[in-house]
Amino acid sequence: MAKTIMVVDDSASLRQVVGIALRGAGYDVIESRDGMDALAKCRGQKINLVVCDVNMPNMDGFTFVREFKALQEYRFTPVIMLTTESGQAKKDEGREAGARAWVVKPFKPEVLLGAVQKLVLP
Repeated sequence: MAKTIMVVDDSASLRQVVGIALRGAGYDVIESRDGMDALAKCRGQKINLVVCDVNMPNMDGFTFVREFKALQEYRFTPVIMLTTESGQAKKDEGREAGARAWVVKPFKPEVLLGAVQKLVLP
């Protein structure tokens, strides 16, 4: 059974690019436009990993990760932040929120897939 990855980003084109890379590697993908949309879509679903932007309207990535991790069924689900932010303070904030990895945009699909494969358990 394929592992499910949620992609949370306000850019439809970025969700599409990430989705193509993940689907090509055999993953099922759920796309969300922001943190609020992602929280609504994840309820009751098995999510094996989340790829999340930082800067989004309605609910930014850090707030989403904190709220997602507060849900009992997702507290151990790994999160990769995929963002234009590259400063150490932002990375530290992401780690404190619960993110396990950080990939900077623009990104190479093989770099993102490498991070995904390290965090998604077989």
